[in-house]
Amino acid sequence: MNINFLIENLRNPALLFFVLGIVAVYLKSDLEIPANSSKFITIYLLFSIGFKGGQELSHETFTTEILWSMLFGIFISLIIPFYTFFILKRKLNVFDAGAIAAAYGSVSAVTFVTAVSYLESHQLGLHGHMVAIMALMESPAIIIGLVLISIFNKEEVNTVKKHDVLKHSLTNGSVLLILGSLTIGLLASDKQAEGIKPFTTDLFKGFLAIFLLDMGISSGKKLKSFFSFGWFPFLFAIIIPIINGCIFAYISSFVTSDITNRFMFAVLAASASYIAVPAAMKINVPKANPGLYLPMALAVTFPVNITIGMPIYFLIVQHF
Repeated sequence: MNINFLIENLRNPALLFFVLGIVAVYLKSDLEIPANSSKFITIYLLFSIGFKGGQELSHETFTTEILWSMLFGIFISLIIPFYTFFILKRKLNVFDAGAIAAAYGSVSAVTFVTAVSYLESHQLGLHGHMVAIMALMESPAIIIGLVLISIFNKEEVNTVKKHDVLKHSLTNGSVLLILGSLTIGLLASDKQAEGIKPFTTDLFKGFLAIFLLDMGISSGKKLKSFFSFGWFPFLFAIIIPIINGCIFAYISSFVTSDITNRFMFAVLAASASYIAVPAAMKINVPKANPGLYLPMALAVTFPVNITIGMPIYFLIVQHF
């Protein structure tokens, strides 16, 4: 493992701002992001991810392999939250199990960006359609998570219709914004997209850092509850992503022979969302504890993926 690359990843501003948020809480600082600003940043990030995915997709020449790759990405984001929900439900309540399952079925934009840097360090480039696949993988996991919560929530099982839940899942703000932005990005011409490029691209990492600072503050306030759940969430956040990454690094060979695409599929399968899913769960499942699924996804899974996960996935796609 390249120690310089490891150190560089650990110096990632996004991760460091998240840590700053936690430190601020433990120092009892009055640092906070205003609620209205936090909501705006959340909307911006969802919009930017979707729009950039649509733009990348518009530049691709559709082939059978790309079509299968898109379907494979959606399959990953459907199957992971489904089986992880039942693992989680053995130890956690339905709301937390659904939120965590959705987070681990969805994807992390920062992990994706870090994976691109990893490829570049090996003189390899990213194929444009993988950005679109990343955007497409956000919403299916959220839908599955919300549907599973509705089905197994005994408190409201007699008042909520599955059809209504599915409709709400497809039309809730987070999902609609990602899919809508993806469609708009696909339809917009390069000249039209260029006009808002400074907003959709150049500002993204800065807004993401502020978002993660806010998430760090939120998580810092809830960390005691995270540790109160014992060893299970911590081990889940380490073991399950590594298993997912390794499995889909291998299975992806049946979809594409390109090692960069296979590596990105592994990273996407292993990552956990801390943008789209927290935004969706905060609105739709207020009973889910963000002090559980946020620290799991960002404070545990993200560092594990960028330190030991990516070298393992890259090894698999190279030799299997």
